[in-house]
Order: sequence, then structure tokens, then C-alpha cells
Amino acid sequence: MARPFKQQRDPRAASTRPVAIDPDAPTQRLHKLLALSGLGSRREMETLIASGRITINGEVAIVGAGVLPSDIVRLDSRPLRLPFEAELPKVLIYHKPEGEIVTQDDPEKRATVFDKLPHIKGARWVAIGRLDMNTSGLLIFTTSGELANYFMHPRYEVEREYAVRIFGELTEEQLLQLTQGIELEDGPASFDVIHPLGGEGSNHWYKVVLREGRNREVRRLFESLQLPVSRLMRVRFGPINLPPRVKRGQMLELEPKEVIGLLEWAGLEVPRAPLRQRTAREIESASKVFTPKERKEPARRSSAGRTALAEPAADNSSAPKNARRRVGEHIPGSRPTPASKPTSKPRKPVATNRRVRQTSDLNEPAQQKRSDKTRGRG
Repeated sequence: MARPFKQQRDPRAASTRPVAIDPDAPTQRLHKLLALSGLGSRREMETLIASGRITINGEVAIVGAGVLPSDIVRLDSRPLRLPFEAELPKVLIYHKPEGEIVTQDDPEKRATVFDKLPHIKGARWVAIGRLDMNTSGLLIFTTSGELANYFMHPRYEVEREYAVRIFGELTEEQLLQLTQGIELEDGPASFDVIHPLGGEGSNHWYKVVLREGRNREVRRLFESLQLPVSRLMRVRFGPINLPPRVKRGQMLELEPKEVIGLLEWAGLEVPRAPLRQRTAREIESASKVFTPKERKEPARRSSAGRTALAEPAADNSSAPKNARRRVGEHIPGSRPTPASKPTSKPRKPVATNRRVRQTSDLNEPAQQKRSDKTRGRG
């Protein structure tokens, strides 16, 4: 049976669906909608608008401009879909192992936490807080710039709890000193809570809680007392604890009800729109711990169209001259040749100085024999 042809649709005949607009609807701030769409924080969006890259109905937008659902907003001539009706953001928990850095662009091409994040359409992941390369534990990602800002802004003083292992043991005087305050290079710092958790030998564990996230603050506080930190792990950030079932390198996405609880805790607006109906597969995979897969970068191609190799082949010029390659034998730096694959024969060189054979080159008996035959014919 012949396969019927698929009917082609004329794109010019496709009509756009009209947008229902409330004439009395108030305008919304452009930088707020851009932040809700996951492009960045509100302050970053104000800087983006001031750069002149955002247009509203073909005109360059200004900071503080308001927009309606009927307006066409573009970023570098690319249309943007703005969330006039706020959608429920996503929140992801990651148990960061040591050896990864929290950045999206590393010039040294080291392993980053963003290399393993699942892809989302129409939004981007924002890391809530940072952990240095040698620190492990709880790291939170979200698609809401407002929620991330509430966690990280110093004025909200969100608690951060760490488990610290040091080489040595704190005295009562040192415990009191760490809670009262120690003068560091960037100002005084202290722990709100410090509690011993025991230990073995010369290594002891401590639980510490503080309300700010300065660079390497926990390590610097212990190093000021000549007590180096051998291991540092964040176990809680605000109301979110690191679940014991989430092992190193694993992730967990929070349920919609848990995300709503976070928005209410932060005093942020909860979307009024009903929650999107989830599929059976999404419900089954919800609250399941998973191990992310690292993204593979596409192979770079040279101008000749061939894949550029990362390292050149090894030079075998130092090999002995009498070393012969056997069939099926692999030489380091070269591709192995299977024994069953015949090698192509070399072409014969083409002679450029070929000489035409003449009768003078023939031997004498042949000339005599030829003359006799000529006489007989005559």
C-alpha cells in the first residue's frame, strides 16, 4: 500500500491566536518579569535594560519601564516570553562533592556544578550561595531569582549550618572566643552556635551555625586560632536540610508543595494559577534521588572539516631501524591495523624519460632474418 503524502500547511495562511487583554490591567515592571523568566536577578536585569539590548514594540526600553501582555519585548531582536502570570519555580538539591567549583564559566576548564544540571526550557538555574572547591555538602539551585536573592542577601540573615572537622580540639576559651567574635581581614566574624560532635584521635568534629556567607569565612575563623580545617560540609541552608539519602554527586528536585512552602517562608508571592497537571511518569519520578550525567561538549572541527585531536600522535622516530611491525601488532601512537585487512599495493612510478625502441636496437640476426623474408616476397 502506497504511503499517503503528508499535507503541507501554508505558513502564510496560519492565523495567530488573539491575546485576551484586560483594558484595566495594570502594567508590570519589565525588570521584574525578566527576572521571573530566569534571565538573572532584578539588579542584573536593570543593567541589561540600561545597555540598550531590550526593546519594547521596536523602541529601546528604559529602566523602570512597564509592559502589558500585548507588548512585544525582544532581547537582541529575539522575542521573549514574559511570565505575566507567575509560574511555580523549580528547586533542586545537590550534594556537591569536593573538586567542583560553583561557576558557569571557568577559564581553566575545571569541573563545575553547572555541567551536570538538567536542561530546562525557557529558564535557567541560579545557584543559591557558593561553596569553594574543597567544601562539600548542600547546594541549592532554583529558577527563581527572587527566591535566590532572599537566601543570599545579608539583610535577611538566613542561617547556614556546617559540619567541620579540625586537626586538634577547641578549649573552653577558644569556644567562647569564636562565639564572641574574631577580627578578620574583612571585619569581625563569629559563629552563632558552635557545638562539639566528638571525634577520634587528633581529629574532632564541630557543628557551627552562622548568618552570613563571606568567602571562606568558616575556614578563616578556625585558622585564626591555628587550627586548620581538614574537612568542611554544609548540611543546612535556611529551612532546607541535606537529606541523608542524597549521597555525594546526587540530586533531588523538591515537590511543588515544598516549593510553595519555601515561597511562603520567604514572603514571596505564590502563583495563583493552578498547578500544571503532571504526567504519570513525572509523578512516579518525583522525590527520587538521581545521579546527573555530565554534559558532553561537541567536538570541535578544523577548517578542513576533520575533528581536531586533543593531543598529537606520538613520535616513533626513536624506534630502532631493525624493528619490524608484525601483522596485528599495535605500535603506541598509531592506529592498530587488523590482520584481515589487506594493505594497498604501492603504485609504480611513472617514467618520464621513456625511449622509443628503434630498429637499430635489434640484434644483427633478427635484422638478417627480416631482410630474407622481404627478398622472398619480391
